[in-house]
Amino acid sequence: MGSVVYIGLGSNLSDPRAQVLGAMQALGGLPGTRVTARSALYRSAPVGYLEQPDFINAVAQLETGLAPRALLDALLVLELEHGRTREFPNAPRTLDLDVLLYGDMRHHEHGLTLPHPQMHRRAFVLMPLLEIAPDCMIPGVGSAAEALRQCAGQQLERVEDVA
Repeated sequence: MGSVVYIGLGSNLSDPRAQVLGAMQALGGLPGTRVTARSALYRSAPVGYLEQPDFINAVAQLETGLAPRALLDALLVLELEHGRTREFPNAPRTLDLDVLLYGDMRHHEHGLTLPHPQMHRRAFVLMPLLEIAPDCMIPGVGSAAEALRQCAGQQLERVEDVA
């Protein structure tokens, strides 16, 4: 069908569990795209701006024919459909969708860097990613498992399996 892509999902407003599960479902409705794996849901503390609720996070594996920019644009539309606003960096949000990996591509353009430039520093990305892709390599970084070991102090709780 196309490229194997990993999407990070997160929410901490307006029933975060439902937001993430709804977004997982919506990802499969994108043109030329199907969801091939979904991680469990995880609860994590906020990063950056700390005066906000905990997040529910997950990672989805997709096969897509969409080019990276077209995929990102589609994700931004999904965020808006879920009520996402961008008041300030790291603000609470109804839905956050990030392109983590697009095959083994390394790419940078305005608003899109692949792989995601912070993913290797975030347990809430790496743990669900490794659940569905245990041998995952991050281009320019190395093993996702090794990156997770570097995040040892970050608190993360698996809260729900997703069928």
